[in-house]
Amino acid sequence: MLLLRAREGVLAHFRPILKAHGVTEQQWRIVRVLMEEDGPLEPRQIVERCCISSPSLTGILARMDEMGWVTRERVGHDQRRVLVSLTPASRRLAAHMAPRIEAVYRDIEAHIGADFTARFYRTLDELIAMMDEPAFAEASARRAPEFASAADRRLARRSA
Repeated sequence: MLLLRAREGVLAHFRPILKAHGVTEQQWRIVRVLMEEDGPLEPRQIVERCCISSPSLTGILARMDEMGWVTRERVGHDQRRVLVSLTPASRRLAAHMAPRIEAVYRDIEAHIGADFTARFYRTLDELIAMMDEPAFAEASARRAPEFASAADRRLARRSA
């Protein structure tokens, strides 16, 4: 809950910019990632980098394609694979939004301090690395049935 509250507190400062340009948070994440990569990505890569579920990404990319913000091209030697690229229109949009987005980042850093910002980024990087450790992921996967069965037992007791 703390991470969600922190996320919401930060994103509240960016939402007016996104709304003014008709861009959703998910669309902006996709544009940012594709800009940072400076080249096309496959949808699975976008899912991983943007933390968007695959079914959601399908709809988001379809809308972005209709808006002229991305193109989706099949890979010649493997028609099952698709590469997603930004269009000149979405690059112009990102360039237009960038100064306002950067200003918000500067305002946040000025408010919370450069030292805190640097420590927080390092801490988040460490947390992400720890959560991605294979041993932790395996232990969590093994515990999942225990949690499910405990929840099932509680539900059974309530309905009895």
